[in-house]
Amino acid sequence: MTAPAPEPVPPVPDADSRFYWEGLASERLLVQACGRCGRRRFPPMPSCPYCAAVGAVIREAAAGTVYSWVTVRRAFQAAFEAEVPYTIATADLDGGGRIVARLEPGEAASPGLRVRPRFVHHPGWTELRFHPE
Repeated sequence: MTAPAPEPVPPVPDADSRFYWEGLASERLLVQACGRCGRRRFPPMPSCPYCAAVGAVIREAAAGTVYSWVTVRRAFQAAFEAEVPYTIATADLDGGGRIVARLEPGEAASPGLRVRPRFVHHPGWTELRFHPE
């Protein structure tokens, strides 16, 4: 008899990323935008990497375009071993910013592929994935 796969290890939000994880839990992709220069950034951080202004405003992102990707052949966690190979894609979000997430299983990545967020709920946290438009 095979033991069931373990649950994924949940992320540990900090003061800067809590809004992001709470947004995913409510099926919203939220990113920071600088209050001074307006540029979006990910991952969440306390100050702007472009102009060094402290703080941010939160914006919702709805879609993006695949910039790059990699096929994972060795799972980062035992909970995902049954799903390899899978694709992790980097997407340029409409309105600015770049973010990384898994591409939906069975979908082929290509440069310029239009994607939307998809939310996969796990016990205690929500995972962001990309789904082609």
